[in-house]
Amino acid sequence: MVVRQETRPGPGAADEPPAFVAAVATMRAARLRPEIHCEEMPAPQRIAPFAAALSADVTVDGEEIGTGRIILLHDPQGNDAWDGEFRCVAYARAEIDVELITDPMLAAVGWTWLTDALDAHGAAYHMASGTVTRVATESFGGMAEESAAAQLELRASWTPTLPTLSAAGPLQVVGGDLDVAPHVEAWGELLCTAVGLPPVPDGVAVIPSRRGQRGSGA
Repeated sequence: MVVRQETRPGPGAADEPPAFVAAVATMRAARLRPEIHCEEMPAPQRIAPFAAALSADVTVDGEEIGTGRIILLHDPQGNDAWDGEFRCVAYARAEIDVELITDPMLAAVGWTWLTDALDAHGAAYHMASGTVTRVATESFGGMAEESAAAQLELRASWTPTLPTLSAAGPLQVVGGDLDVAPHVEAWGELLCTAVGLPPVPDGVAVIPSRRGQRGSGA
């Protein structure tokens, strides 16, 4: 996977920090389902000194039924609002059955799709926050013949952390560089769950998704 790294170095930070370079390398190593077409995208320049971003579309039988993006932010000086040096920011949008739009539990269930996916992939994190929005569309007048449509949108952010060991005594942080691959894979699972794809059975290996660079000619 090719990930474009859009950076805005701060004073005295002419080069990308090794910790950020290592974290982005793990983003490239994430394995996503074949229904997900993952591409690079420009990352925001004003949120953090360093950032890398991916976008994805979920396509089934030639029809796009979901889309999303995930951004990895890094501030070597740390950020009090993140309680850390890294932050994941994710967005997911999926087409859903119109009948589901009035389900009072839909938003809460949508949020658990994210947290359950993070836990299932062993993605250690804290300080998670976000919103779940449902959108219903009905057409009138000259467009009255078009069917009603509904979408679910989830916006979330969380601080990825190194895994911990809880073997005798207090939790101890496992050393090494931050591995962002589980967070990207959890985001991919969120996209697939939101559009209604069945989970991959246990023991079945996930092959790499289609990856490319929109508009790059690659």
